[in-house]
Amino acid sequence: MAGADAVGLVGAMPTGPGVITDDTARTIARTVPPPVMPWLLTSKASAPAIIAHAKAIGVAAVQIVRHVPPSVHDEMAALAPALRRIQVIHVEDESAVDVLSSYGTRPDAFLLDSGRPSTEELGGTGRRHDWRVSAICVSAAPRPVFLAGGLGPDNAREAIDAVRPFGLDICSGLRTNDQLNAEQLERFMAAVRA
Repeated sequence: MAGADAVGLVGAMPTGPGVITDDTARTIARTVPPPVMPWLLTSKASAPAIIAHAKAIGVAAVQIVRHVPPSVHDEMAALAPALRRIQVIHVEDESAVDVLSSYGTRPDAFLLDSGRPSTEELGGTGRRHDWRVSAICVSAAPRPVFLAGGLGPDNAREAIDAVRPFGLDICSGLRTNDQLNAEQLERFMAAVRA
């Protein structure tokens, strides 16, 4: 795991790299050693569907890649209170601050990414978004905020300094031919630790 705190298991998505089958995700979730936490990335949009997907994989944390209504978090909290919810906020422009604020303290954490929900692009873009807006989101957020989008070994330190996130999330920035590149992962983790 190269020192990572979590491993993302990418469920079916309309776009982006790293998608694995639910069977593969379930196998990985069972074998991830503590204290590393497996997270399911899901594009499901209703509370029952998100909860069912997380249960089917066997994870205790779910990264919701769509801007679901805040009421979905209320319903999930009532139906599955132990399931950790990380709400993705796609930073297309300054309106991301308002989107994040609309969730209040409902999610357990937020993740800022570079998707474009209006075109069904929900992550894994390899694009960097406006870190100035991300820094405002971090300052305004009532919960921890992770940063994703266009990150790699060469800009991890810059991202940490500019945004001051709780943590970083990486996907396409560590891939070669759609496979995780172990050398890039080691370089990225070294940059984060530095």
